[in-house]
This record gives sequence, C-alpha cells and structure tokens, in this order.
Amino acid sequence: MPVKCGLAVVKHARLGSVLPLEITPTEVKRRLEAGEELSLIDVRELAEHQICQIDGATLIPMRDVSQQFDRLEEAPMPLIVFCHHGVRSLTVVSWLREQGLTECLSMTGGIDAWSREVDPTIPRY
Repeated sequence: MPVKCGLAVVKHARLGSVLPLEITPTEVKRRLEAGEELSLIDVRELAEHQICQIDGATLIPMRDVSQQFDRLEEAPMPLIVFCHHGVRSLTVVSWLREQGLTECLSMTGGIDAWSREVDPTIPRY
C-alpha cells in the first residue's frame, strides 16, 4: 500500500486514483464545524464507549460491522470510523472499502487523539 504525507492511502481501482484511508481529528472537527454531514462510527467495545464518547457518534463494535453493513451503507457519507488509537478503525475502513463502500475514513489516533487535539474534556484511558 503506498504511503503519502505520512497518511495511509489506497489506490481506487475503478477510479484509478489514490484515496486517503485516514483523516486527522482536527480535520474531522473542521468539517463538522463547517456543517458538513458526516457519520461518526465508533468501533470500540461497549465498555470503552461507556468511558468516553464523541457526541453524535454511533457505536457499532468492530465485531458487529459486517452484520451492520446495510446500516452503514444507508448512513450519510462519508463515514468517519474511529476506535481507541486508530488500529481497529483502519482495519474496518479497509474491509468496508473491499465491500465497495469507498466513502469512509479512519480517524488517525482514534478517540485518544481526539481528546488530545480537539476536546480535552474527553477522558483518556
């Protein structure tokens, strides 16, 4: 997989272009503040979600993503997928793209980076 500017990217075969796999928490916040319609998808476990969450995010634990695929397809695009540190969400985004759902991005650094860079009131764990 090619890497560009330190962010993971993937070549989109049908479009022949390179689409980023990741988005920074700061960029997510900027887009939300600009009024862009995004779907925040939290793929952490329920116990993690109970510790802290981002307002407006939908919890779909990673193990349930395949069962909830139809729900994800119907959500406003793009999907911004996040977890604790960004590893699970990157795996989910890769899988979603393999299924043909290309309008999805993993939030780099997960909710931990969101807490550090965007909203320090979000507890870190």
